[in-house]
Amino acid sequence: MARTANSRLMLVILAAVFAFLYVPISVLVALSFNDGGLPTAWTGFSVKWYGELFRNADVMSAAFNTLVVAVVSTIFATLFGTLLAIGVEIRRRKGRFLETIIFAPMIIPDIVLAIALLSFFSMLNVTMGLHTVILSHVVFNLAFVCSVVRARLKTFDWSIVEASADLGASTPVTMIRIVIPVMMPAIIAGALLAFTLSVDEFIIAFFTAGAGRASITLPMQIFAMIRFGVTPEINALATIVMAVSVIALALSQRLNRGGLPGQ
Repeated sequence: MARTANSRLMLVILAAVFAFLYVPISVLVALSFNDGGLPTAWTGFSVKWYGELFRNADVMSAAFNTLVVAVVSTIFATLFGTLLAIGVEIRRRKGRFLETIIFAPMIIPDIVLAIALLSFFSMLNVTMGLHTVILSHVVFNLAFVCSVVRARLKTFDWSIVEASADLGASTPVTMIRIVIPVMMPAIIAGALLAFTLSVDEFIIAFFTAGAGRASITLPMQIFAMIRFGVTPEINALATIVMAVSVIALALSQRLNRGGLPGQ
């Protein structure tokens, strides 16, 4: 009886937690299809607010900037993160300190990292713009890509590399024909995770974007719009951003079944 009561209590707590997490999101998605202009009063089903988004020049400009930042930062973060993961895994017994500081951006609060990057760019007299946002996102995403790839490398049989060398293959050939294909699911998963984080990231972009609309991303655009009140148009924009993030994250998890280290 006691075990049954405890099981029911856990189910109630679990249901309450999931409701707290997902009911607001469900309401946001539902209200994005609201025909009326009021954000809380349902007046009928309509997709007109999604059409309004595509006619909004500011939103389209921010979406283009977000896509540029996400794609470019993902490419560089994936490249450097993969190389970093290989290097750290090979030297894991000699580079404990290096391994520790690599994952610092995952632990440090975003606001601290954003202020640090802003101070760094200011010290170098770098003009803020889309390029500084991209560089900042590369720094932010490196640790995540590295951790995903390392999770794959922990199960990698390094004797294959030794066998390849014994058979006369050079290091580049071994990397291209053996190591990279084995790691490819994790590399793609890390890239998708980096893309998702870049699309959603607000604080670092807000601090490193500089003045003007040329470097405004979608999260910054949503913040600027929401200061005047929540509208169905904002709900629609948030729904699209959330859908892109969820799809990319789902693909990342599917490709990298092992997930992050410790999972």
